[in-house]
Amino acid sequence: MTLNFFLPQNHPLALTSTEFVNQNIYLSIIDKKKGIKYTFKTPFTINTPDWDILKQRPINIYLKKYKKINANLNNLKIQITKILEDRILHKKSLSQRIISKDIKRICSKQDENSLPENSLLYFINLYISLKKDIISHSTYKRYMVFYKHIERFEGYIMKRMHIENIGMEFIKEFIVFSKSEEYSESTIYRTIHFVKTILNFAEKKGIITQVRIMEVRREKQYKEVVTLSEQEILLIKKTPVPKELQAAKDWLLISCFTGQRISDFMRFSDNQLLLINGKTCISFIQQKTGKKIIIPLHPTVLNIITCNGCFPQAIPIAQYNQQIKKIAQITGLNEKIYSSRRSAHRAKKMFLEKWEVITSHIGRRSFATNFYGKIPTPLLMEATGHSTEQMFKKYVNPLDHNRIASLGRYFDKIHRREMIINEKEEREDSKRKSNSKSRLAKIGLKPI
Repeated sequence: MTLNFFLPQNHPLALTSTEFVNQNIYLSIIDKKKGIKYTFKTPFTINTPDWDILKQRPINIYLKKYKKINANLNNLKIQITKILEDRILHKKSLSQRIISKDIKRICSKQDENSLPENSLLYFINLYISLKKDIISHSTYKRYMVFYKHIERFEGYIMKRMHIENIGMEFIKEFIVFSKSEEYSESTIYRTIHFVKTILNFAEKKGIITQVRIMEVRREKQYKEVVTLSEQEILLIKKTPVPKELQAAKDWLLISCFTGQRISDFMRFSDNQLLLINGKTCISFIQQKTGKKIIIPLHPTVLNIITCNGCFPQAIPIAQYNQQIKKIAQITGLNEKIYSSRRSAHRAKKMFLEKWEVITSHIGRRSFATNFYGKIPTPLLMEATGHSTEQMFKKYVNPLDHNRIASLGRYFDKIHRREMIINEKEEREDSKRKSNSKSRLAKIGLKPI
């Protein structure tokens, strides 16, 4: 028996190229062995250009208005398939009128939670609800991504997954489905490991699962790390930019020398500044981790504050990401790199110029990369807040003024060394030009 969703092709406005109307989505149920071919009109509507004929769903299932429709269609498939299988198993009659009533009933109760108590999605809901108050918002969003991924998989296989039946067969089918939907390897395996977490959670509640026989390799993650080198940061610093980009340029440099997320550095203000052992520092609470961070300000950051009289004006994240790309393009960061770019709702690998892949997180990565090996790692971890709580307690004392001053001295030392190197290079460059002019003069030529 097969279930297919489709749009009627003979609608008077559906075939015109200039005018479209919302059409009802239809469901056909076909069983060639039993000679059954029923067609039903559902209450769900969509514009013809937005319908994917091959996949029998909205083209963009991540668009807000069509995300719900896709979920409703999947739910309808799952529930109707279960009803039909039960009727066939118990040798009950099937008729268009009976199935039509079932469809109307299911569609009228789309917003109700009808998850069976032994289903995987039910346990995921339970797990998330118990963890919601103790996990960060980003972790909660990641869990919901896993939930939606599994929800779509159930629509693909047209049945609810019961917790006790999930085993290696599920993993095989899930990988096939996910690859057909162009999910990344990391997303696929992270979702599978999340399912294992849920199975362990169910076992603690006394339910026997197959989690112990589920062997899933830990996918080796290649995480591309795009950073700005010290030379590229210096080039950005020296490159003039239009007035409307100056604040973004200043924030980019501040992020490269403080190592913070945009959610933190874009909130920097003068009232967070304090003086510790003669070093100007900034004290704040990291928004993501809740950790108190105190770091001395690099001379580059102090220079920006001094020239402006304060920190630059805050910029919305979307605008900031656009502006720092323009700044990097003006600077000439056009080296070709193999990186990801979002196409529709999926990220795809391609060769891009470096300025195209720069985002607000590049400052944090650049800070960690450029100072690694030059500054003791515990000091860097203290500055970035990168650690587990155990590591944080072992290595970091947020009120240890000596360690804060020590980090400040490293900043000053590295900055002075860079200034000496730059001055030396400028002198040598000037000397080469002078020698070149002298040689040309000797042979009676003028420099171009």
